[in-house]
Amino acid sequence: MSGTGQGAFIQAVKPLVDAMGGEMVPPDEAGPDDVVLTWEGAAAVAVRLPQLADSLDHILAALERRKGMPLAELDRKTKQEIVRSLEARGAFAVRHGVETVASALGVSRFTVYNYLNREKGV
Repeated sequence: MSGTGQGAFIQAVKPLVDAMGGEMVPPDEAGPDDVVLTWEGAAAVAVRLPQLADSLDHILAALERRKGMPLAELDRKTKQEIVRSLEARGAFAVRHGVETVASALGVSRFTVYNYLNREKGV
């Protein structure tokens, strides 16, 4: 595997695929919903995107790793910032998104709605 070939391309996109919670599969195993990435005119790898609900769980786990502690242990201001960030990423368009985030933050659904409404000036 050379430093400039398909192998290098696959290694270059792997961190992005991992961050999205996706899965890399051989291009010939790609399903209709997979995204085939082409490098130098040839199919290099297919990316199987996660379901939206799985993405939210993946995002929450990544936030927890980044913060270095369970999200439920964060202070209120940080939890509010997380809710705003998640809203901007569409987390609450996912079925049970509010419940999933509330559980991860160790707060009630009502509290998440309050954080959202406070940001909108309601």
